[in-house]
Amino acid sequence: MSALSDQLVTFATLAYLIAMISHAVEYALGNARAVARPAAPARELVGAGVGAGGAAGPVAKAGTAPPAGVDRSAARGRLAGRVAVWITALAAALHLGATVTRGIAADRMPWGNMYEFVLTVSFIGTAAWLAVLWKRPPLRRLGLFLTLVMVLLLAFAELKLYVEVVPLTPALNSYWFVVHVSTISFSSGIFLLGVVPAVAFLMRNGYEQGKRSFPYTLAKRLPAAAGLERLTFSLHAFAFPVFTFAVIAGAIWAEAAWGRPWGWDPKETWAFISWVVYAGYLHARATPSVRRNVATWLAVVGFLTVLMNLFGVNFFFTGLHSYAGVS
Repeated sequence: MSALSDQLVTFATLAYLIAMISHAVEYALGNARAVARPAAPARELVGAGVGAGGAAGPVAKAGTAPPAGVDRSAARGRLAGRVAVWITALAAALHLGATVTRGIAADRMPWGNMYEFVLTVSFIGTAAWLAVLWKRPPLRRLGLFLTLVMVLLLAFAELKLYVEVVPLTPALNSYWFVVHVSTISFSSGIFLLGVVPAVAFLMRNGYEQGKRSFPYTLAKRLPAAAGLERLTFSLHAFAFPVFTFAVIAGAIWAEAAWGRPWGWDPKETWAFISWVVYAGYLHARATPSVRRNVATWLAVVGFLTVLMNLFGVNFFFTGLHSYAGVS
């Protein structure tokens, strides 16, 4: 099962890469407009006049025929976008299979180390994206950026985070392991998805304000800034209560495992920092005097703190949350 999981991760990464390329094709061709050739003046028969030989007959009148050009580039772009969505769904199925078989091989929930955690969080982000896309198909062009993130995360997990299947350490062997890690994984996956429209909004908003330098030009073919901002808020408003519960569940677990609910361990500290930043974002978003781009920057900073908690703390700090291997 462990070998099967490893193979499925590789196939999922390749599928995300193909989906990303297909999305890139749509992104490149989606707004293309074929130049219609001017049609030759049409001859419309009107009235009665003098025909050949002096006989009465219809008289030709010049008119304009409808354009004959067809926007084939845009049609190809839309087809590439639909193919990209189906390939993303296939990648998500492979991704889910890799996560499930990893858990079967370990005979536990597949959240025991960084590699497994990244697999789970990235899958939740993809599944949430497909759910959003089901309700709001016009957002499909964001798929280019989402699949790019998935390719980078899975490739990094395979190359740098991979560890062999091992049993849980005693500190993790508790039902709170399922409660805490499942909710922190779920909320982190939604935050992962939420940062995509957040960054897209910042670029698109700048483009709509007339900025034509890099990276604002990348947003030329993105959906309108207002819709991206609303999606960013909706995802964060949904994930934040789950994240709050996860932090509380972690404190309860710490009390049961270590005899204290909070000890300013590096992971606890950064979880608190993430909570404060995301709370600040939601507060700023609800404050009319705060501009939307300023509030959205807080959402981006919030995800940077999540990345710090996931990667930076594990690589550069030691504490009670540091386990064997890359965990």
